[in-house]
Amino acid sequence: MSDLSPNYLITLELRDLLVEKLGVLQKNNVALQQSLREQQTQTTAQTEDLFLELLEVADALEALLNYLENNPDPSPEFMERLPKSIGAVNRKFLSVLNKRQILPIELQEGTEPDFNLCRVIDREERTDMPDQTITKIVRRGFLLGEKVFRPTEVITAKSDNG
Repeated sequence: MSDLSPNYLITLELRDLLVEKLGVLQKNNVALQQSLREQQTQTTAQTEDLFLELLEVADALEALLNYLENNPDPSPEFMERLPKSIGAVNRKFLSVLNKRQILPIELQEGTEPDFNLCRVIDREERTDMPDQTITKIVRRGFLLGEKVFRPTEVITAKSDNG
């Protein structure tokens, strides 16, 4: 039987160049694998931090719910503090988002909508406002950096002649 595999002759220069390039590729491969491991470790740590912060928000909500569950007839003092308590939980949650560059979109009722930032979900007949004016913000929107993460949902005025 004859050897059917072809034999290639390469110059010593080409062989050295190939060996050098293989060495560089192996070095790059090791560096990329190390970088990937570091990124995975960093991502895991960031994810754990996010979940721990969200658990603080959940704990605050759970404490309020537990109090209400265990006190079916809450004191007037508690009921008076409840909006502030819920506001504090909301601020905590928004600060968790803020740390991750997720910021609320600031739109005002009585202004014209910026359709890059909001979505009109309904229109209502209004004679006291110009057509297309925001009458109500239904759901707050958020930006992730410069990107609209979630558009603000609004209701706009619909004039008789609009």
